[in-house]
Amino acid sequence: MEIREATDSDVDAVRTIAHRSLGSTYTDFLAEETVEDAIEEWYGESFADELADDDSLVLVVERDGDVIGFSQSDAVGQQHRTGRLLWLHIDPDHRGGGIGVRLLVRTRERLLEEGAERIQCFVLEDNEGGNEFYRSHGFERAGQREVEIGAETFTENVYVENEIGDEGWGAVDELEIDGELVYVSYGEAARGSKSPFYTAYSGEDREERYAWLCGNCDSLDNAMDSMGRIECNVCGNQRKATRWDSSYL
Repeated sequence: MEIREATDSDVDAVRTIAHRSLGSTYTDFLAEETVEDAIEEWYGESFADELADDDSLVLVVERDGDVIGFSQSDAVGQQHRTGRLLWLHIDPDHRGGGIGVRLLVRTRERLLEEGAERIQCFVLEDNEGGNEFYRSHGFERAGQREVEIGAETFTENVYVENEIGDEGWGAVDELEIDGELVYVSYGEAARGSKSPFYTAYSGEDREERYAWLCGNCDSLDNAMDSMGRIECNVCGNQRKATRWDSSYL
């Protein structure tokens, strides 16, 4: 699985995923005509301009050559930049297995890398699953705003990150990797050469560290030396030593 920036060649796939996702999740409270209007307005001919906008960020999830999800974000403000995660869609046939969480985590990281000082997420008030998704992964509701979809106006909940305490950002997900059930804490990350490494625990209480999860290839097959260097044995992702190697003193 690869998470990367969208290109012009991804426009049709993004449009299809948005249509399938909205049709699967939102038709309980959005009329079919409203969904069609939204797709045309957001992912029509003008969407290519969105990809070229320096303040816009669209990431796609690609698996086995197919795009199966995307996030759409932007950055606002001059001095104190706010990264806004506007939409996150996973194709209904590929939901589960932590794909949505991984996309959320990577989108947050990219917005911070681009200079955002805080992160906001938006989800329609009537989307119970979407609201629970953000509440379960380190965000809390901070307010509401009105959003126009087609010719109608809806209420959208605004989420911000929980206060970061000793345990770090509260995004934790249960994953089964190579037959091993682990609990990955995305708030406990170490910068790698290709993608961060995330702390994986053997239990939900997170008392015993099990391994490091490579964010580049979702592998637990890595090794750490006495200096804190980590190298993924699958893709070669590396974390540098955490303290000086005495051989160089």
